[in-house]
Parts: sequence; C-alpha cells; structure tokens
Amino acid sequence: MDALLIETFRYNKWANLHLLDVCAALFDEQLQLTAPGTYGTVAATLLHLLAAEQRYLRRLAGTEPEISERDDPAPRLDVLRDHAVRSGDQLIEAAMRITPDETIEEERDGSRYRIHLGVVLLQAMHHGNDHRTHVCTILGHYGIPYGDMDVWAYGEASGAIVPIRAKT
Repeated sequence: MDALLIETFRYNKWANLHLLDVCAALFDEQLQLTAPGTYGTVAATLLHLLAAEQRYLRRLAGTEPEISERDDPAPRLDVLRDHAVRSGDQLIEAAMRITPDETIEEERDGSRYRIHLGVVLLQAMHHGNDHRTHVCTILGHYGIPYGDMDVWAYGEASGAIVPIRAKT
C-alpha cells in the first residue's frame, strides 16, 4: 500500500497514545466528563475508539476483538493503552499489505455486503480522528490542557519536522 497511508496509521497510533497519556493524569471524576456534541464521557469515548479499532482489525486481519464497549467494568486506561499499542501496530501492518481492491463479505443490517478493505482502513482513520476530537472537545470545554496532537506535532515528535535554523 501507499507509504502515505502507512504514515497516517503511524500518526493514528501516536495520537491515540498521546491522548491516553494525557488522560492517564486525570482523576476518575474527570474521566466521566462529557460535553454537548460529543460521543459520551472521556472514558466511554476512549473505550469506543479502541474497541472499534479491534473490530476493524477483525475485518482486516481476522483477529478477534479483546475489548468491547460492553465490558463491565470497563478496562482501566493502562489496559486501553496496551490495546492501543497492539491495535496501532496491527493497523500499520494492515496498511502495509492491504490493496484497495481486496474485499471481504459480511452481514450488516440483515443484508450481505462486499466491502473493499481500503474503505475499512479509511474508516479506521476517520473514526480515530473523530473520537479523539470528541475527547479534546471535552477536555477543552473544562479547561483541561491536552497539548498539541495535530499532524505538525506528530511530525516534530517523529523527527519528520526538524528545525534547521533557530528563530532570530
């Protein structure tokens, strides 16, 4: 697959881990915060994001999800972080080997569908961005700093953006 698609999943993993690390410093009450227009609480959104990644990987790699939104009690953030590392690596691997014309068939809403795996990869990327934004919206709404986690910050953290001359 295209090197740029692979890089997007490297960013996806980095952004998930960045946000989980930010949230690891929150109190339990803060993990239950929500804001209008978002998925749910910080904790529920993070669980949803990572459980969905595992469902995408079921389609892309045939792996069975290890976590679910129905888990009671919900996994702790350190457990979610471990899942984020594994699913992040597996999505990068999938981006390396999946071709856009590869398909699977699955049952959805009572009908049978053929789905191009490239669409599954794109959905995984979009879904991650969408729900990370929800968590950042909640944190920002309550004045909780979450640092920079845009692609420019990823570029600096990964060494893809390197200063060659300091400001004068």
